[in-house]
Amino acid sequence: MRGRRAISGWLVVLVALHACVLFAGFFAPYDPTEQDRGRPYLPPMRLHFLDNRGHFHARPFAYALKLAEGSFDQYEEDTRRALPLKFMVRGANYRLLGLLPSRLHLFGAENERIYLLGSDAYGRDQLSRFLYGGRVSLFAGLLGAGVTVLLGLCVGAAAGYYGGWRDDLLMRLAELFLALPWLYLLFALRAFLPLAVGPLEAFFLIVAVLGAVGWARPARLVRGVVLSAKERDFVRAARGFGATDGYLLRRHILPATSSVLLTQAAILVPQFILAEMTLSFLGLGVPEPVPSWGNLLSSLQQYSVLVSYWWMYLPALIMLPFFLGYLGLGSELQERAEPYKIER
Repeated sequence: MRGRRAISGWLVVLVALHACVLFAGFFAPYDPTEQDRGRPYLPPMRLHFLDNRGHFHARPFAYALKLAEGSFDQYEEDTRRALPLKFMVRGANYRLLGLLPSRLHLFGAENERIYLLGSDAYGRDQLSRFLYGGRVSLFAGLLGAGVTVLLGLCVGAAAGYYGGWRDDLLMRLAELFLALPWLYLLFALRAFLPLAVGPLEAFFLIVAVLGAVGWARPARLVRGVVLSAKERDFVRAARGFGATDGYLLRRHILPATSSVLLTQAAILVPQFILAEMTLSFLGLGVPEPVPSWGNLLSSLQQYSVLVSYWWMYLPALIMLPFFLGYLGLGSELQERAEPYKIER
């Protein structure tokens, strides 16, 4: 019961986090590609309930920022300009779930922009870019893990069930992929493919590359489960009654691999998100101006950004709950998965 509650808790956390990304247009206050060249590298605006006179305000507000005297990149709060934070406001156009046109946003300010995570070199809102960028990074990780698990299931099931030369050939190939450093293999595959592609083509290209490099470990685990399952008495009995290979795999053997596959998927998703971020960080992923978590952090390659604009690190910190959620779910699933025993 405790394990089920833990799994349910992690699932609730992940669903809530993914909902924020899935409905990014509603939760993001602004268009992620809209530039404000007059406000580059604007620091995060702090929300207040008490003004400079000590008066309490029920509605949170932020003070507008102005350049500090004698500085060209240091900002300070302008206490004469309070920007009340309003909820359920109309703003930039977007499509809810990519289908329904809407202009309703969770929060915003009238005739002014509030940067809760600051802005980048082009004055684009970092919070909006983080939420929209999660669509690319998270779904690349999810789809890549799905492709990997599917390949691992097919290869592992074929190797474990049929055995013989098929098993030897497939497992030697899997060992080769396991021996190679997957990150360098990822770079090699991506560099071999065309670099000048559109955002949508780049996204599916990344998914295909991710799925192609990570199938070996799930395949070996599935093979072990299939080797055990095919020796069980009820499988032998079904085979004696004339059951076909397809029937045995579909009804008796492959369902036994579900716990292994779910655990592997939960572990692989954060790894593939990080792989997509690495590719985009190095300019091999989804190109600008489409945001992703990788190109959101690409400005950190510049030394001036590293030492001067601390808020550019904030997206990396906000990503941690996503990684911890998947790793926690994978840990709970692994603890609940009982060893597959052979019944003789």
